[in-house]
Amino acid sequence: MTTSPFDNYRPPEEGRKRRRDSGVRGAVTGAARDLTKGGRGWLSRDGGGRREAPAVPDAEFSSYYGQPIVKVVPWDHKISAYLFVGGIAGTSGIIQAGAAATGNAVLQRNSRLVAMTTVALSGVALVADLGRPERFLNMLRTVKLTSPMSVGTWILSGYATFAGVTTAGEVLRLLPARGPVTALTRVTDALGTPSTIGQAAFGAPLAAYTAVLLADTAHPVWHESRRELPFVFVGSAALASGGVQMALTPTSLAAPVRRLALAGVATELLAMHRLEEHLDDLGIDEPVTSGKGAGKLRLAKGLVIAGGVGTLLSGRSRLVAIASGAALAAASALTRMGIVEAGMESASDPKYTVRVQRDRLAERRRQGVVHDSAVTVR
Repeated sequence: MTTSPFDNYRPPEEGRKRRRDSGVRGAVTGAARDLTKGGRGWLSRDGGGRREAPAVPDAEFSSYYGQPIVKVVPWDHKISAYLFVGGIAGTSGIIQAGAAATGNAVLQRNSRLVAMTTVALSGVALVADLGRPERFLNMLRTVKLTSPMSVGTWILSGYATFAGVTTAGEVLRLLPARGPVTALTRVTDALGTPSTIGQAAFGAPLAAYTAVLLADTAHPVWHESRRELPFVFVGSAALASGGVQMALTPTSLAAPVRRLALAGVATELLAMHRLEEHLDDLGIDEPVTSGKGAGKLRLAKGLVIAGGVGTLLSGRSRLVAIASGAALAAASALTRMGIVEAGMESASDPKYTVRVQRDRLAERRRQGVVHDSAVTVR
């Protein structure tokens, strides 16, 4: 007798086989027999009569032939660098406004120079990712408020414009006051206050919009952490820009940025904790806790804690201030890289997409939502 592996799924039939009735008489007697036994209809899936046992168990969908359900964004380290330097630029715009309001000339100059440098590097990283400069210019042809990319392009452009004016004023003050320098200084002084306010106004959105850009995608880790990710990015930007200014500014003048860095440390640690808890509740925390980007996120957390402790002790030591500032800046860079890698990993593995969708569908059924296209009654 020839057998196959599928025979293991079918229980053996005991006793002598009964001759199957044929025709209408067989169908009627079989249905009557089923009704007297258990009341199951012969049209139901459980079946009536002498229905054969299934050769294989019911299928459990986990992927589409092992291929990703969501197309992974083709990003690399250039986008991580864009997120990092863009965050420093945005928060530096707020620092320079505060320094200008309080008369801290050294901190004002340093923060403006850092803001202009980082926003320029941010533009370079973005254009490098796009491939050609004209693609960035094409995004300026329209304004689409429902698109984080379109809004972010205008935020970056507006910030760079105001930062250019304030930085030009600082550079002109470093040059000898004669000839055209004097005339240009009068122009930058006249535009100084509006540009300072404008740079600060665009600074906060520049530091936060990249989180919205990631959360607006279909990548499970980014999309499901849409409520926590903006706080992670803003806190990371605050501690990074504060750390950079701690390293560049004398300790006697750096008290405001030390407080900003400590606020960023507390914000990022709390937001990352909430993010990991939320993803754990959804069952998709592996990319953040044990995936490709998990090592970078753990190292970033250690540097944030070390940099925060060093910031508390750096009020009288220039060396401690520089070391703490460097640790905070490195932590911010690692956080951005880890988040980017975790999001891309969650999109490349179909189980994270399917798990969230199934849980959401089951929750809708429990709530009694069964009359739309997303839910089918079994």
